This record gives sequence, C-alpha cells and structure tokens, in this order.
Amino acid sequence: MTDATRKTTLRAGDPSGDDAHVTLKTLVLGTRDTIAGTVYGTIVVLSVVTAGAPAFEHGEWKLVVIGAVTVLVFWLAHVYAHILGESLHEGHRLKRAEVLSIAKRELAIPLAAVLPMTAVALAAMGVLGNTLALWIAVAIGVATLTIEGIRYARLENLSRGGTLLTVAINLAFGLALVVLKATLSH
Repeated sequence: MTDATRKTTLRAGDPSGDDAHVTLKTLVLGTRDTIAGTVYGTIVVLSVVTAGAPAFEHGEWKLVVIGAVTVLVFWLAHVYAHILGESLHEGHRLKRAEVLSIAKRELAIPLAAVLPMTAVALAAMGVLGNTLALWIAVAIGVATLTIEGIRYARLENLSRGGTLLTVAINLAFGLALVVLKATLSH
C-alpha cells in the first residue's frame, strides 16, 4: 500500500486499510470526513431528548419515535441541501454515485443518534428508569461533543488554546441543551 493510498484510507477512518471494515468507533465517532455530521447529529438528538422530555413522561416509545423521525428528516434535508449545493457548484445535475456519496458521508447525522436513543429505548423496555435514561442520553451527547472537539483540534494540529476554544464551542451547544433539560424537568 503506497503512502498516498494509506493516507486516503486513514482519512476514511479505517486504519486497517480494508475499506469494508467498519469499527464501532468509526460508526459512533465518525471519521475525519464525518466529524461535522457527528456534531450536527448529536446536537439534533440532544435537542429532541431535552425538548421531548415532557412527552417522554407519558410514553417512553413516543420519544424514541420522535427522535428517530426528527433525525431522519434532518438527515434527508441535509443530504438534499448538499445535493442542491454540489449540483450548483459543479454546474450539472449530480450522478447517482455522487448523490450516494453525499448520503453516505452525511450518515453521520443519524448515526450520532444511535447511542443516545438506545438509552431512551432501554427505558421504554423497562431496563432503565425514565429519568436515568434521559440523563444518560444527554451525557452521551455531551461526551460526544467533547470528544469531537478534541478530535477536530488534533486533526487540525490546533494549539491548546485552539483546542480549548473548539471544545468550549461544542460544549456550549450541548450544555445549553442540558440547562434546557434541567429547566424543563423541574
């Protein structure tokens, strides 16, 4: 494998060099090319969990459905907007392969919802209490935003100050939603 091929493979998030191999880390945290979608999807799912907390009190599955549908609608809208933008930028309608490439790259948005919504689903199944599940979902979201801020800073070789600023911006989104959740819970 040449250095250029290895760098491309590593950029795709697969250190093994096998494009068919997808790790749990890649699915949950994304890759260099999908950090933006992971952050965006995390913010969307945190919004749903915090704003949907009142609905959660009256039916656990309701929040699972609301979360899944919301994230999927935002993903589809995001993909559609990117398709429009790329088409205009390229000066032609995109081919099927280009559309599928955009959709695949932006899959990070719904994938970011998997772990937090799993916590909510565990409450719906009676494995976790409602309040605990909500706080676990929020904690997963805040942890994801923190990790993605650090990953971005490392990939961009930012200074400590730049790293702290990136993490602080990510956390500002997540913590604003935590405050909203705490306010709605009381």
